[in-house]
Amino acid sequence: MLTFRLFRLIFKCLLICGFGLPLIAMAERSPNIVLILADDLGFSDLGSYGSEIATPNLDGLAYGGLRFSSYHTAASCAPTRAMLVTGYDSHLVGVPNIPEAIPGSQIREPNYQGVLSTDFETIAEMLERRSYRNYFAGKWHLGMDEARLPFARGFHRSVSMADTGSDNWEQKPYLPIYSAANWFEDGKRIRLPEEYYSSSYIVDKTIQYLDEGPKDNPFFAFVSFLAVHIPVQAPAEYRDRYKGMYHDGWEALAEQRSKGLRKVNILDREHPINLPPTAASWADLNANDKNYFRKAMQVYAGMVESMDFEIGRLIDYLDRVGQLDNTVFLFLSDNGAEGSIAVDPTAPLIPRLLLSAWLKTNGYHNDIEKIGERGSFVNIGPSWAGASVGPLSWFKFHSSEGGMRVPLVISGSVEGKPLVREPGRVSREFVWATDIVPTILEIAGSKEFQNLSGKSLMPILNDSSNNIRNSDEVVGYELGGNKALFMGPYKLVYNRTDDQLDRWMLFNLVEDPSEQYDLSEEQPDLLSRMRAEYGSWEKEHGVLAVPEGYNQGQQVMLNGMKNRPILWIVPLVIIMLVLAAAFLLVRLSFLRRN
Repeated sequence: MLTFRLFRLIFKCLLICGFGLPLIAMAERSPNIVLILADDLGFSDLGSYGSEIATPNLDGLAYGGLRFSSYHTAASCAPTRAMLVTGYDSHLVGVPNIPEAIPGSQIREPNYQGVLSTDFETIAEMLERRSYRNYFAGKWHLGMDEARLPFARGFHRSVSMADTGSDNWEQKPYLPIYSAANWFEDGKRIRLPEEYYSSSYIVDKTIQYLDEGPKDNPFFAFVSFLAVHIPVQAPAEYRDRYKGMYHDGWEALAEQRSKGLRKVNILDREHPINLPPTAASWADLNANDKNYFRKAMQVYAGMVESMDFEIGRLIDYLDRVGQLDNTVFLFLSDNGAEGSIAVDPTAPLIPRLLLSAWLKTNGYHNDIEKIGERGSFVNIGPSWAGASVGPLSWFKFHSSEGGMRVPLVISGSVEGKPLVREPGRVSREFVWATDIVPTILEIAGSKEFQNLSGKSLMPILNDSSNNIRNSDEVVGYELGGNKALFMGPYKLVYNRTDDQLDRWMLFNLVEDPSEQYDLSEEQPDLLSRMRAEYGSWEKEHGVLAVPEGYNQGQQVMLNGMKNRPILWIVPLVIIMLVLAAAFLLVRLSFLRRN
């Protein structure tokens, strides 16, 4: 004991004399790290990104740190999450698409299982070597077997939703492809509390884990919200603040968001609105449909603000326990706004009726007077989603900018000093989802980021004029047959939509972030070069072609039918009964006439 005390005294003297200053700096520089992930948040949905939605807590982080105007992700949740936890492309780590949408011809392949490969380490496992305590709360969607839940992947405490999503008020599934809402805590199935709202619960659990965990270790907290994934639901105190806000419709909102993005310096100028071809004309809607859509967007805005409030609760907690001055925050979205047509008035009649019938049998309603409340099922649809991304093109699932370009904010302090030099700046550097893990590792003081495919953003945090990629470096992308390749200011795009099948397009994202001016005919040599680069990338990453006629939404339902035969048996029985009744009516009518 005496020897140990003597050694410790000598060691302290050495430190004081300066021999150990690097060791002291390393020990003191190990900050807490909070990664906050929104679900389906559009590019312009934050106040600091030009929105009318009140997000004071996120805006405080944004203006106290660095905002990125060209951060890109996969256009769907699970592939993005796979990159965020490994630092490698989603095709390499087993999640090239959400598992619910992988066709049978692909799922036979090892790298197309749709669940996170155990051959790759997670960010939590890497940080564990730096003595970090790791916590996860919220949507996971990278596998629910014992080897793939976050508790088995380096997170010391975790509560996780394993599916694409679930209800925000109750523990029940939001789509008929699921028989239950699969929530786990520390690897074991759980029942949610009766008084549950997803955003509040996720922050409650994060605070609980931080409060109960050891105080001597730095922590990494992954806070993964369900907001604003469908079903769009929000407490009344938030959604009611937006009454009358969306009276003029989505065209007006898209124009307002474009101006807002310029005003807060995210974009260098205004761009003309670029709503998707699937958007309806607000002027052509009847009064009832306008009322429905206005209220749907009010709930969406309230859901965003509610999430921001809960983030503020977490910030306040860290301040109260004296941890805020040594905590770094990263906020981002997993993809662009959700633009699927589900139960809204513009949805095709038969699919809408079938989904509505299932929703009613599972305790959902579409009552316009109770929209957003417990039991309500609503989505904003393609028109509001198109406005939510500002002037960008398309939305979730598409490889256009509206599906892939989302907010990224990095902020916070290390030992009381701002992480970002000259806070409040905007970086226009192209950033990819695999860059997040290397950035976190370098912030934590680890050198392991040098072995990953992504790039650390620390040079940009120090000086926004720095570059992390040269003009010839490429980043490839594929999801469900939608493809892209980024090189310098240029982007090669292939979307599997009716007007773009078998058609590659080329855009200059610096000049034209809304992808309205196709350069493929003007610059055929560049188009040819980038197509060749994409072909090489595709081979290196084991990308498989989708079957002819593949449709993401239809594949989800087909896979659901295989897993839950009742999904097709019941509709089939209903159809047979309707046909039988129609036959009998025709037969009776014929008999009466004769």
